[in-house]
Amino acid sequence: MPKNKHRKFTEINAFANVVQPGYRFPVSDYPLKGQWGQKFFCNDNPIILEVGCGKGEYTVGLAEAFPEYNFIGIDIKGNRLWTGAKFALEMGMSNVGFLRIQAEHIECFFDKEEISGIWVTFPDPQLNKPRVKKRLTSPAFLRRYKNILTPDGSVYLKTDNALLYDFTLDVIREYKHNLLVATPDLYGQPNGVDPVILGIKTYYENMFLEKGEKICFAHFRLRNEE
Repeated sequence: MPKNKHRKFTEINAFANVVQPGYRFPVSDYPLKGQWGQKFFCNDNPIILEVGCGKGEYTVGLAEAFPEYNFIGIDIKGNRLWTGAKFALEMGMSNVGFLRIQAEHIECFFDKEEISGIWVTFPDPQLNKPRVKKRLTSPAFLRRYKNILTPDGSVYLKTDNALLYDFTLDVIREYKHNLLVATPDLYGQPNGVDPVILGIKTYYENMFLEKGEKICFAHFRLRNEE
């Protein structure tokens, strides 16, 4: 293991804003499930997740822009989480946390209606057909989100991949979810997206924009069962 990566793993183990159940965590409920507000953030503010947060830039950006909310970035790569977690600690941000797990286990860590919103930012589009179920906006993942979101909770997608964007819109239509905003060109045709959201960009997002690539965006709510 490279020295820099080893250092990050060592440091992140001591970060108070990072929860690491470990690769062999049980699939039964985690002790913080249903109690993130009281025991982790020590407040009752709504909780927003970023699934597949990478280095946590967007998690931190949202937390800076919306201090009245709590934010948790989820990723399995500890050396990536280190970047956002370290920045949040250095800035004294008390409304940011990180959870090192695989996204498919999300229901083991959050209770019914515990989460008020979910962001999926620049996920792996999983272009190989056998991996479609692993897309973070697939029906399987949306069912997982549904089980932890409040009834009025939203899902947000930002991606540079038009295929994933179109796939997501197809899923929304097929399952009769409530599409609130959709644009294949977020910065050219923002379609009423909150200007604060437009101001939050990741390192790679800026790279995409500099190359002239368009960013796709969708904001939707999951259908309430009759």
